[in-house]
Amino acid sequence: MNPAPLSPRGRTSALKRMANQHLDVLVIGGGVVGGGIALDAATRGLAVGLVEARDFASGTSSRSSKLIHGGLRYLEMMDFRLVAEALKERGLLMQRLAPHLVRPVPFLYPLTGRGWERWYAGSGVALYDAMSKASGYGDGVPVHKHLTRRGARKAFPSLRKDALIGAIRYYDAQVDDARHTMFLSRTAATYGAAVASRTRVLGLIKESERVVGAEVIDLETGHRFEIRASQVINATGVWTDETQGMARERGQFKVRASKGIHLVVPRDRIRGEAGLILRTETSVLFVIPWKRHWIIGTTDTDWELSKDHPAASSSDIDYLLTNVNKVLEVPLTRDDVEGVFAGLRPLLAGESAATSKLSREHAVAHSVPGLVVVAGGKYTTYRVMAADAVDEAVHGLESVLGRKVGECVTERIPLVGADGYQALWNQRRTLATQSGLAVNRIEHLLERYGSLVLEVLDLIAAEPDLAEPLPGAEDYLQVEAVYAVTHEGARHLDDVLTRRMRISFETFDRGVAAAPHVADLVGGYLGWDANQREREVQHYLKRVEAERESQRQPDDHTADAARKGAPDVVPVSRIAESLEPLESFDETEVLETP
Repeated sequence: MNPAPLSPRGRTSALKRMANQHLDVLVIGGGVVGGGIALDAATRGLAVGLVEARDFASGTSSRSSKLIHGGLRYLEMMDFRLVAEALKERGLLMQRLAPHLVRPVPFLYPLTGRGWERWYAGSGVALYDAMSKASGYGDGVPVHKHLTRRGARKAFPSLRKDALIGAIRYYDAQVDDARHTMFLSRTAATYGAAVASRTRVLGLIKESERVVGAEVIDLETGHRFEIRASQVINATGVWTDETQGMARERGQFKVRASKGIHLVVPRDRIRGEAGLILRTETSVLFVIPWKRHWIIGTTDTDWELSKDHPAASSSDIDYLLTNVNKVLEVPLTRDDVEGVFAGLRPLLAGESAATSKLSREHAVAHSVPGLVVVAGGKYTTYRVMAADAVDEAVHGLESVLGRKVGECVTERIPLVGADGYQALWNQRRTLATQSGLAVNRIEHLLERYGSLVLEVLDLIAAEPDLAEPLPGAEDYLQVEAVYAVTHEGARHLDDVLTRRMRISFETFDRGVAAAPHVADLVGGYLGWDANQREREVQHYLKRVEAERESQRQPDDHTADAARKGAPDVVPVSRIAESLEPLESFDETEVLETP
């Protein structure tokens, strides 16, 4: 099956289909759960639409710790079912579903006590490994190993000698969450789902107390239209309560937001070959290898302010630096921090006021006829959440369709880019010779695109200048910016710099130098005139400055106020679609793209 591009033309076609076709399922939310639901429903043979108000993964799904893991700390809470479920999903992603995006990463668990701690922690990690093997998908993950202090410091020379007496090395897995989420939506489109970002739900349509669709606005054109569907699935994460409120009914559960922030520092600031997992007074702290960088996180605090762009305060940053410096020989300072990102976890509200005690379980409800709500959970188990949500929707669909709907098959459906990835990885030197790129560049592309690397190399063959590094962010090639808008659904400069590539937190200037170059590269493909290109750049620069200002503020309230200093939505001066206007959009202006 040929991968469907998330292109400008594809978006127009998807909007037209949703405006004119009665859907079986409409999914609201383009995060990891929404994308998983669209893929699940489409591969059951249902007519599916997905709408996302901003960009794919623009909320929680691009701001996680980038880990696919079982959750060691849930073993301590005796939540064996959740851990077993997550370990199975970890193995599935690594071995079958997304081997091009998910790969093992080693961690050290430093030991500070004698005797009992090694036995206690070792027993937990041994159980973790055993549960992974029992899942049937643990072969790709090495088992744990006990290390002496000397062995631990050999693997992680930056550890202070007095910070540990030994360590346990174990493995979990890592993913670029934003890219994986986008790949889910792209795979769903490949299997027939109509997928569109920058399409905001204004309200739910009800007839005789039943939800029968949604009124939406295309934020690129300003045009409103209705999408009719037999079942609507609310997969909006921390916005679940607000979306549920559109049905003018009380939901069966509430969702609370917990803020987690992460720091990014250059790889040379910390010497180590593995990550670290550390205990703090209030949370678990990870030091995670990330290409030529380290990600340090996370916090776990209640958040009741702006959900669109949670802000990291100065005290959040100090908390992480203080705790990681307790174990480092050479302390990190603010000057070492390249980037900062903050995200919100959607937690099912419980009786405890401490967000770290709230459930990471997920829940599915069908409290309003025609509307399914899914919330809670964790990134690793998105596929299970998606299957449960579609199962619930199917209960209300089969009588309408007059037939039985198939069972979930996503356990056997690799994401686009997975098929053929291992063969191309083995052929990477041949690809380098054929393309003229260095082998390390080919490896970089394979780990981001999998077998879709051939589409990227075709663009370079047609326009060789695209093989040059991107000015201001030399880890990436110029072709990656172009591919982001022609194949990966990026609509704006922020989409490219923040989620398709990670320039916004992998460079000290947060992507400021790269912004004008990227705007020039992608503008022609999106039909931008000179004014729109400048508008895109200025919008991005204001966002960076607002984030920097928020990170200088002492607390959540002042940080949130500072972050709101930048506008949320990029204004669009012209429409860049090359198809005929939608039937319900008679006054849409149509421009030719290159």
